[in-house]
Amino acid sequence: MAADPAPAPPPLPLEAEEFLTWLVAERGRSPNTLAAYRRDLRAYCGWLAEHAVALDGVAEHDINRYVAHLRDLGRAPSSVARALVAVRALHRFLAEEGHREGDPAAVVDVPRVPRGLPKALTEAEVERLLAQVVGDEPPARRDRAILEVLYGTGVRISELVGLSLGDLDLEAGLMRVYGKGAKERVVPLGRFARAALVAWLGPDGRERLLPQRWSRRTDADAVFLNQRGARLSRQGAWGIVRRYGVAAGLGARLTPHVLRHSCATHMLDHGADIRAVQELLGHASISTTQVYTLVSTERLRAVYESAHPRARLETRD
Repeated sequence: MAADPAPAPPPLPLEAEEFLTWLVAERGRSPNTLAAYRRDLRAYCGWLAEHAVALDGVAEHDINRYVAHLRDLGRAPSSVARALVAVRALHRFLAEEGHREGDPAAVVDVPRVPRGLPKALTEAEVERLLAQVVGDEPPARRDRAILEVLYGTGVRISELVGLSLGDLDLEAGLMRVYGKGAKERVVPLGRFARAALVAWLGPDGRERLLPQRWSRRTDADAVFLNQRGARLSRQGAWGIVRRYGVAAGLGARLTPHVLRHSCATHMLDHGADIRAVQELLGHASISTTQVYTLVSTERLRAVYESAHPRARLETRD
């Protein structure tokens, strides 16, 4: 016998449906965002109904009780924060549209979401990754240069594929990068990244991928080309990194951003000044770069405890 179908979720109050319509019509929210809001508000309004609280009669303590309820369910801090964002947006809308007086959620703080530590590769893993690029054919030269530049400079993948020939000064070992908000910075090229770029930009590298006719005028200045002779896309570069990560046994762990994390972490491991790392990565705030100091501290503790004879107390019966 077939199981009874699951009961349909209760409909949202009309005011909540009006809010969701407003999100699309006035704020241009995407279907995925709308679906997430609907899911969170359906859970919230269902909880209110179970506790006999009308939507237009919600008080601040009701919202705090709902947050406690979500925590009691074992929800992750990020999930609780996302749900509360939807609740706060709904109540702000209801107040601004005159559906009720005052906004009970205005002073309810969104739970702080712990920031995850970047998962950097070990230096041995980086060496294994770079060793996967073999041969001197143009694609191999290009791929080697991509990996060396990503790890050697910590640039973002969008910054890498946006490089033009005029941004490179290989003789001086410098590279101009345009980061977020079109902010320009100049980063140094290490010995290996510089050598890989020289090999790629030589007659046996990039020149052999030049097309008979450029499909776009800006492609002619691109540092990195795909095999059709067009500027390498962000997705194309991402796929190259992932392919070598799989070959090196790193699987899904490796992304272009992991190489950026690894660059910063390894520099701090070897004594780099945090301000220099901030400048290299193009972080607007030093607090963003300080995340990497936590990673380095964890590594330092692990090395210390495994190497120093008095690092750990022996347990005695």
